[in-house]
Amino acid sequence: MKDLVGRVAVVTGGGGGIGKAIGEAFLAEGMKVVLADIVEDQLGDAVKDIGSDDVIGVATDVTSVDSLCATRDAAIERFGGVHVIVNNAGVGSGAKGQLWEHHLNDWKWSLDVNVLGVINGMNVFVPALVAQNEGHVVNTSSGNGGYTPMASSGIYPVTKAAVTTLTECLWGQLRESGSNVGASILFPSTRTPGVMATGIWKAGANRPTRYSRGDPSDDQVQDALAGYIARAKAAGEEVPIAPLSEVGELCVEAIRDDVFWATVPMERQNDKLRARTDSQIHRTPPDYLLEPTLMAKSAEEREKD
Repeated sequence: MKDLVGRVAVVTGGGGGIGKAIGEAFLAEGMKVVLADIVEDQLGDAVKDIGSDDVIGVATDVTSVDSLCATRDAAIERFGGVHVIVNNAGVGSGAKGQLWEHHLNDWKWSLDVNVLGVINGMNVFVPALVAQNEGHVVNTSSGNGGYTPMASSGIYPVTKAAVTTLTECLWGQLRESGSNVGASILFPSTRTPGVMATGIWKAGANRPTRYSRGDPSDDQVQDALAGYIARAKAAGEEVPIAPLSEVGELCVEAIRDDVFWATVPMERQNDKLRARTDSQIHRTPPDYLLEPTLMAKSAEEREKD
């Protein structure tokens, strides 16, 4: 899709952070945009902040196929069609303790949003894209799981590994069927060094009651970014914040140039990929997982939260 002017995109998780940045990047290309998010107040603020007749917000729960169908229909009613779906909505569960100690509702919530939410998005939007033989699907993954996991984070990388494999299979089947619909896996990254300050750092935010751990004190939202910045400061390091607009630009490039692996190459990540591949080929223990990092809390710290 070289020409994006007038094309219509739906972006889930569009009420803030990366989703909003992607929507703004699409608008800059002359596209029409539907921002979809479960947090209605935040969604309304995003649409108001952007202030364009070419963007609307639609309250959407990606765990519900019916909700996504309503979002698709709203896009068609307002703008006449859909050409791009960005399955970007995601959550961090804020699970406590070790992997085998995580509450089952942490798993259910994360899998329902991060994995089934993407599957629902594909089932609702891809048939229409294939029927019109034009369009693009972008699924948001993460280097944490999509490339190599941070063992200390557990649930999140499991979901992002699933999204990456899912998108690879989608790309393969679209190509095998001769469709002109493209597919990309987005690894949020920026050319400007720094941390991306997004809602994913606030683990447990907007958790529906059906996924509660059963104890109100256990469902408190934690600001992991603040904790990371504090640990870095204690270690004498400064944490720069990267512009999310660059992630939006990366997404535009992936669609326009039909790039599957939508990421800014980083040698540190490439080293981890090589280590993982070498471990698989030579059947050695995954020692690359044991590298210490200020990004992740220890199990003891997670238990205290």
